[in-house]
Amino acid sequence: MYGNPQKRAKSDVQEMRRDGGRYLRELRERAGLSQRELAGRVGTEYYTFVSQLENGRGRIPPDRLTIWASALDVEPKTFVKSLMRYYDPVTFEILFADE
Repeated sequence: MYGNPQKRAKSDVQEMRRDGGRYLRELRERAGLSQRELAGRVGTEYYTFVSQLENGRGRIPPDRLTIWASALDVEPKTFVKSLMRYYDPVTFEILFADE
């Protein structure tokens, strides 16, 4: 199985995840939500999961992206496209380089 689809150094991937986490925190704060409130809205049992994401330690599961977008009051396509920049930069570049 191919384990590193991005072909980036581990430190690069970690920095991109931290950037993605900052993006999520900005959206949460803009929506006026605490981590606990956001966890409740997206159906996550533990608010610490939100904290982990905001600190770049993990990803939102793909099957939950629209729920997160709704909870953060962001249009789903915009949300997924923005996260793709952090979570899957190679695919992002292929799809959106001309924009």
